Amino acid sequence: MPLNPVRTSLDNGAALLVKQTTTTPAVAISLSLRAGSIADPAGLAGTTWLLSRVIDRGTTSRSAGDIAEELDSRGITLAVSVTRHPFTLGCTCLAEDFEPVLTLLGDIVMSPSLPETEIATRKGEVITSIRQDDDSPAIRATETLMALLYPGGHPYGRPTKGSIEVVEGLTRAQLLSLHAERFAPSELTAVIVGDVEPSRAKDVATRVFVGWKKPAPPPFALPAVTPATRRQRVVIPMMNKSQADIAYGFTTITRQDPSYYALWLMNVAFGQYALGGRLGDSIRERQGMAYSVSSALDANVIPGPLSIRAGVSPANVDRAVASIDEEVARLVRDGLTAQELDESRRFLVGSIPRALETNAAIANFLQTEAFHGLGLDYDARLPGLLGAVTMDEVNAAARRAMDPDRATIVIAGPYQDAGVGSGVRTDAAAGP
Repeated sequence: MPLNPVRTSLDNGAALLVKQTTTTPAVAISLSLRAGSIADPAGLAGTTWLLSRVIDRGTTSRSAGDIAEELDSRGITLAVSVTRHPFTLGCTCLAEDFEPVLTLLGDIVMSPSLPETEIATRKGEVITSIRQDDDSPAIRATETLMALLYPGGHPYGRPTKGSIEVVEGLTRAQLLSLHAERFAPSELTAVIVGDVEPSRAKDVATRVFVGWKKPAPPPFALPAVTPATRRQRVVIPMMNKSQADIAYGFTTITRQDPSYYALWLMNVAFGQYALGGRLGDSIRERQGMAYSVSSALDANVIPGPLSIRAGVSPANVDRAVASIDEEVARLVRDGLTAQELDESRRFLVGSIPRALETNAAIANFLQTEAFHGLGLDYDARLPGLLGAVTMDEVNAAARRAMDPDRATIVIAGPYQDAGVGSGVRTDAAAGP
């Protein structure tokens, strides 16, 4: 059955989506604001991430202990996440606790106090996490790939957690300023899924957010993305590691691009799932070169990346890169087979019900639907959108998105290019 959520707008401009389900006496709550890491002030990458780590550590009317006790007493785990665009708080509670829990989450979103002691503690945790990332070949490769695909300090190319130097210098005033500038009712989409009637959900949400009156912040001005025209390759030697990680990618399309569904189907056949697809079959199964290999498509507000990731023995780095080149070239030259397209289509259509099995999963789906403006009937239309894609469209999308001669490649781990002793090398034929 289609989801058919009920959408309303609160008087202050906040959006509310409600889907009533009665399978279990529980309610999933998701509060998402268009205030993700792209909201970081210039030169202060990581500000939003630190805010997300401390936002639930006290409000103007509740201490950190009060919040923890209120959540723990109801058996609730609050998840706070930040990606490029959304800043999201979510949890699942019993239906009988819906009103007090939404009241608590609203208080956290609207009125965080950000105590200095809590900021200091969370800074230490974030800095430890950054150090761990800096010691991970996989993360170093991925973050460097993004910085190369989106150069010049582009918000998509900045590390979400920032740097140790920036995090150490962030102040409470800067976090409060970011909250004051970017958190507003116009930026909020509240999604409620579970055993609560839409009318009651609206009444409670209205009461919680009625006093929140702020003007809409200015829209983000994201710099344009220029796809690479030449191949580039960077090596990050990490000689104390046992495995090398390869990140290989391109900038592709926006989520609103008409060819999105064709490229999505192509990517499923190519390697979206690590043990399947052409990449896994060739590089992992038949050649035995990679511990893992997969591809990911992240079409977004602006053209997002299509990235290929592989973890390999240092001795197999060059062979693995050559094999990825070969698979990309073969896909662009020959396209998918009819069987591959059919299997990808059946897999994606068949996965839709599985992706909507829980209240929390439905809430996440509806947030994506709302953020990208896909329409309240998107779940019902999706099988038809996938079914309408032709082989010619899939192959055209692949040719448009991928070309080994335009690939950006990062290798991190116990590996150095022959004859090169420096820490990082970029091919002479490519620019930063």
